[in-house]
Amino acid sequence: MHPLLARTRARIRDATKPLGEAAVGALTFALLRGTRSFDSDKTADRFGRIARLIGPALRENRIGRANLTAAFPEKSSAEIEAILAGVWDNLGRIGAEFAHLDHIWDYDTGFPERYCRIEIPRRTFELFYELKLDGKPALIFTSHLANWELPALAAVAHGLDAAILYRRPNSASADRVVQNVRQVKMGTLIPAGRDAPLRLADALQKGQHVAMFVDQYLTGGVEVTFFGRKTRANPMLARLLRQVECPIHGVRIIRLPGHRFRAEITEEVKPVRDAAGNIDVQGTTQAITSVVEGWIREHPEQWLWLHRRWR
Repeated sequence: MHPLLARTRARIRDATKPLGEAAVGALTFALLRGTRSFDSDKTADRFGRIARLIGPALRENRIGRANLTAAFPEKSSAEIEAILAGVWDNLGRIGAEFAHLDHIWDYDTGFPERYCRIEIPRRTFELFYELKLDGKPALIFTSHLANWELPALAAVAHGLDAAILYRRPNSASADRVVQNVRQVKMGTLIPAGRDAPLRLADALQKGQHVAMFVDQYLTGGVEVTFFGRKTRANPMLARLLRQVECPIHGVRIIRLPGHRFRAEITEEVKPVRDAAGNIDVQGTTQAITSVVEGWIREHPEQWLWLHRRWR
């Protein structure tokens, strides 16, 4: 291509980029607003069916099938396809549920232990209130299981002072719309980036509870074993623990029949230490990864298998 033509195309692209960003943001807002105007349960069912129909035609379906085959070599092709269908169904439902995040955790004021959609075991209630009242910071990990937006809602629903690490959407306009939805009933949102570790460490030092996802592949992360295969995981949680020692707990959401969920928090996950008694970053990251693997084995159709977890 002639250099002048290349420069001209670049200028046009730069000039129209804000318009594209605005269009994405407007479309995101319109979709969320439109979804809110319909019955949440019926919309979730409909979105689940649509995702099950469209998903198999997408590239991510091949990635998911390869991941599942590697993780569960003992399962038949039919079992793998059934799990994949559940993955797409879950993803479609999340899209519908996101528009109703501001009231998905509403509860019966006469019986606060009986949430409208959320089933909470007694031990989980006890652990939440221990975290809330012990005056200490804590590190909370979660994964892309069921509706993975709900753990952050749980923190605020129980009055837990939380700082949530999240990944921004690629579109800045869409990010603003999504943040407006999330901030209705979520804690402090800290976007992933170069300054995120400093901001998270500062939150811990102030006594906040820091939460993050730990189940995605990270180039440059520490090596761990996941479903019997080597991969790399984000060591940020373990590195934060080196700066501020505090309890570690896992939080997961399980999707139940009838548009309901179960929220569970683990007992404290003990960090791994080296011979000198210091936090072993790789060992602690492996311990956390093993907890997540156990969760996924129980409900494989509810985890997001559609990204390349092994490389």
